[in-house]
Amino acid sequence: MSILVVGSVALDSIETPFGKRKEILGGSATFFSVAASFFDKVDIIATVGEDFPKKYIKLLAGRGIGTKGLLVKEGKTFRWEGKYEYDLNVAHTLATHLNVFKDFSYRSGSAE
Repeated sequence: MSILVVGSVALDSIETPFGKRKEILGGSATFFSVAASFFDKVDIIATVGEDFPKKYIKLLAGRGIGTKGLLVKEGKTFRWEGKYEYDLNVAHTLATHLNVFKDFSYRSGSAE
């Protein structure tokens, strides 16, 4: 059995009371895929922009996650910016830039 994940792959910029990071790997499909890869084969379907770092694709593939469905489109990758409070369960969205994710669609077994 294998798991097919369809969702967002993003570059996140976050601030916590403990530090800041800019444009790090994020997105719900990313996090789910990495977690699920401990239990089964995973294939990811998502879209990123041409600015998406290849090192992150290598990281996913290194976990055994199938990346053939990770489409690289002309434009910028989805970005999320947020700030976490000391209680890391509390996050505030500062900005969301959908970019290529805005037009992402998955229909009949192929990403458009």
